[in-house]
Amino acid sequence: MGVPKGKRYDAIIGGGGPTGLATALAMVHILGGDLAIAIVDDRLPDDASSGAHDDDPRAWAISAASRRMLQRLGIWDEIATDAQAVSRIELTDTALNAGLRPVLLSYDNVIESGEPAAHIVPNQTLLAALEGAIERASETCVDLYYGATITETQVQPAGRKVVLNSGNEIAADVVIAADGGRSRIRRGAGIGAVAWSYSQVGIVVTVAHDRDHEGRAVQHFLPGGPFAILPLTGARSCVTWSEDKAVADRLLGGDEAAFQSALQTRFGGELGLVRPLTAPGHFPLHFSLARSFIGERLALVGDAAHTVHPIAGQGLNLALRDAAALAECIRDGVRAGQSFGDADILERYQSWRRFEALSAAASFDILNRLFSNDIALLRSVREIGLSLIDRAPTVKQSLVREAAGLRGELPELIRLI
Repeated sequence: MGVPKGKRYDAIIGGGGPTGLATALAMVHILGGDLAIAIVDDRLPDDASSGAHDDDPRAWAISAASRRMLQRLGIWDEIATDAQAVSRIELTDTALNAGLRPVLLSYDNVIESGEPAAHIVPNQTLLAALEGAIERASETCVDLYYGATITETQVQPAGRKVVLNSGNEIAADVVIAADGGRSRIRRGAGIGAVAWSYSQVGIVVTVAHDRDHEGRAVQHFLPGGPFAILPLTGARSCVTWSEDKAVADRLLGGDEAAFQSALQTRFGGELGLVRPLTAPGHFPLHFSLARSFIGERLALVGDAAHTVHPIAGQGLNLALRDAAALAECIRDGVRAGQSFGDADILERYQSWRRFEALSAAASFDILNRLFSNDIALLRSVREIGLSLIDRAPTVKQSLVREAAGLRGELPELIRLI
């Protein structure tokens, strides 16, 4: 849409991916429809309205907490038919050429209520549901500025002005950066980050296999990095594969037969013949933690605030908790007579979310470093540790509840109420 020069909003969200869309929906749900939100994203309108391409290989591990949030936002029923419940988790830790991969740790992936601790949801399914809900909200309280980028934000009295690449300007009480790990909005606001790159490449591909996975998710810890097999509906899985950069470059640059052979080697033979259904996607892996999650009239959510290693599949779940917490903090502040971007609101948001994000990011980094090697002594320590956990039911139940996102101070959109 065209941008009316000088138009003012309650909030402007930079980034129209799952995090930005969920943040807008959380605000509409918890604050009601009497507000004005702008979403700015560089995708063209046709790309946004059609959702992701059918050959998108990505999928998300949606925790029980995130599922509750999506249910409250009114979109889980649209997602559910394509969501595969994860019934069981299995972990192995072997060399790549090992003839056998004994399972060192396994457990049922169910929380006390009987619901699965996680579902695997294709990215195109999630994105289409979020976009559909945003399109409906755009009739009343959300303006969609697709094909645009935020080039600059400037603090003004009681708000921030946003300059778009077209030269047009809009303003809001608060700007929310949901524009990813290399957030231009964060950098433009002068907020630094603790960051480093891993010597790994993330590879993702959707595959079919001869045998049913029966809802099992498998994490093979291999020397090059974790190789996760995430079950999808039908005899399909999403592979999320962290690999040494040199090996990944060779596999991605080679022929399809070599790539399929490498996949089959890492799968083993338990699911039979494995066949890629999509071209493999790939992305660099890096760690990033913003030195502050807020600025003046500015909040960071999702990867803009914290980019974590995908070893535990928790990146989107952390982002959805950010969205729910920020919406709740704004709602409570507005009820007390504050505006959307007041310092007290943003400070509460940061104090709520920063510790969990820091703890998760550090934990996932340590796990990746501990398991992504072939050092004999460390392998022995890992095997002993995993075997001990496997014989401790209470510890395993604690792991399930942690992965389900049901610990700590839960936002209202996640709590059972």
